[in-house]
Amino acid sequence: MKDSDWICSVTLLLCVAMSIYVFLRDTYRYWVDRGIPYLPPKLFYGNVGNMHRTESIGMMFQRFYHELTLKGRGPFGGVYYYMRPVAVVTDLDFLERILTKDFDYFENRGEYYNEKDDPLSAHLFNMEGDKWRALRNKLLPTFSTGNIDKMFPTIVAAAGQLYDFMNNNVNNESELEMKDLLARYTTDVIGMCAFGIECNSIKDPDVMFRKMGRKIFQSNSNKLKRCLINVLPGLARKFRVKTTKPDVADFFMTTVRETIDRIKKKEEEREKQNKQKDEEKDFMELLINLKPYGDDKPLSFNEIAAQAYVFYAAGFETSSALLTWTLYELASNNNIQIQCRKHIQDILGQHDGQLTYESIKDMVYLDQIFNEALRKYPTVPVHIREAKKDYQLPDSNTIIEAGTKLFVPVLGIHRDKNIFPNPEEFDPNRFSPEEVEKRHRYAWTPFGEGRRKCIGNRFGLMQARIGLVYLLKNFEFSIGEKCIVPPEIETKSFMLVPSGGLWLKVKRIAGYQKLPKISTKNKLNPPRYYTRQKK
Repeated sequence: MKDSDWICSVTLLLCVAMSIYVFLRDTYRYWVDRGIPYLPPKLFYGNVGNMHRTESIGMMFQRFYHELTLKGRGPFGGVYYYMRPVAVVTDLDFLERILTKDFDYFENRGEYYNEKDDPLSAHLFNMEGDKWRALRNKLLPTFSTGNIDKMFPTIVAAAGQLYDFMNNNVNNESELEMKDLLARYTTDVIGMCAFGIECNSIKDPDVMFRKMGRKIFQSNSNKLKRCLINVLPGLARKFRVKTTKPDVADFFMTTVRETIDRIKKKEEEREKQNKQKDEEKDFMELLINLKPYGDDKPLSFNEIAAQAYVFYAAGFETSSALLTWTLYELASNNNIQIQCRKHIQDILGQHDGQLTYESIKDMVYLDQIFNEALRKYPTVPVHIREAKKDYQLPDSNTIIEAGTKLFVPVLGIHRDKNIFPNPEEFDPNRFSPEEVEKRHRYAWTPFGEGRRKCIGNRFGLMQARIGLVYLLKNFEFSIGEKCIVPPEIETKSFMLVPSGGLWLKVKRIAGYQKLPKISTKNKLNPPRYYTRQKK
């Protein structure tokens, strides 16, 4: 090689290295230049992008929240997702603006979806803009009080299977692993309510619905793919990157198609026989029969499949996690467990021993327990929003630029000792009407707030309430020898779930009674399902 060639090569390398240095220096000065409190990033990874993290996303942002609030109580602080600056919300008034008052600036979550190549990813949780608004307006009626009321007997049927399993196994095992069992219960509820399919995963944990449910929440091992989706989502779409695993997508698309065909066949037979329409409908029937708003078209097959998919995925995992954490705390706090059991018995006594939609709603102490469990262990520990357009903070020169992601550290806020004194203590009395009135309205947001609030939260709470009633009425729970105390949080899951399961000692209550009677005052027909054959 000639000396001149060698000099040119070295010069070129130095120029490239200098360009990278200048780019990284300017990138990681983003928050400094704007006078925003920030946490020092690591080269390339930033604060959030560490591919070898040893803590969950929820715990990570709880730590960010704590460290940033020590720097001052501004509206937000700055961190970096790889080389992308993102904001961490640290002020409740600002949180209220994001979720409600100035929602038009922050209506999108900025979550990746690929409607063309991965239709199951284009569901309500991910969708944006006009498509999201139209879809939300169509779906809201399916989660009305009336429709949840109609699903009540279906949920009770699944809870009855949970009871039978417990009743048959308590004598045989000193400890039961409750996390997986509760996930099987909520899988059966969603399978019946969404698809009209009797999954029977409580009896057989290896049925396809349960297998697919586990796969949905298995973390993607392709780190480069995760990085591309989070940092350059537009490029990921051009490369036709999918987030739904192929076998999961095939299973759910086939299941939805079979379910729609079954419903249409049933409707045709009903019309031929001139029979009256059934009052009770599963979620899929509600989706098919949605009445369009204005000139909107009915939901397409892909839209129905995507909504059924997210209803299943979010419905079973969030509710089972809530039940798991609630049972852990009740097993750890026997006095609260006894008080809750007495409350359940008293309310059922006021309703002639009948388990009804109304009696469940009257169990206010049960709701306080669930609310406290959601405070200490919010299933979705971080809410994400994205600035749709430049937003200037009121009474400030600070501008949040369009495209900036904002992370709401729900777990951090819920465990802030300045908002909830003694945050590690489990105290349902925090959610008495008097205590709730004292706090900022946005101090507790496990389901979000405003127009992006989870529209299925009432259904999720209903299946959790019914499940807990069946369990506490007849069984006592205490911490088992295999149980990890304090619980370890699963690091690979976005949701806040315990690692290693939940092992509890279960004891049948002496003189226990049969299951509560189910009220038929609403004149609902008994649930009718078909069982999907294993393949």
